[in-house]
Amino acid sequence: MKKIAIARDGTTVSGHFGHCESYAIYHADDSIITHAGELEAPPHQPGLLPPYLASNGVNVIIAGGMGQRAVDLFHENGIEVIIGVSGPVDKAAQDYHAGLLLPGGGSVCSEHQHQCAGHE
Repeated sequence: MKKIAIARDGTTVSGHFGHCESYAIYHADDSIITHAGELEAPPHQPGLLPPYLASNGVNVIIAGGMGQRAVDLFHENGIEVIIGVSGPVDKAAQDYHAGLLLPGGGSVCSEHQHQCAGHE
């Protein structure tokens, strides 16, 4: 079973995983995907979120965007990264489960390589 975290703002996929309101959590197996609740987003600190989500059992992160350093940190923590996603959170979860969202499907935010919104 996979545990999927989707960065969300309201009912839509957040444009940036590190500045979202919370993470919608889904459980997926071969036949079904179900909404399993929400995970509070901690204050943004570079390098904090990959181990935080890994410690909560997350295997996949879906977001609108993130920098290459974040992608690398997620991979180091055993988390698959899906970026370049927009629209309703529930649709993103269903699309992922249907195989329509794949790693490498979005582009990495180059402005987040060394700092993010003023955070070193």
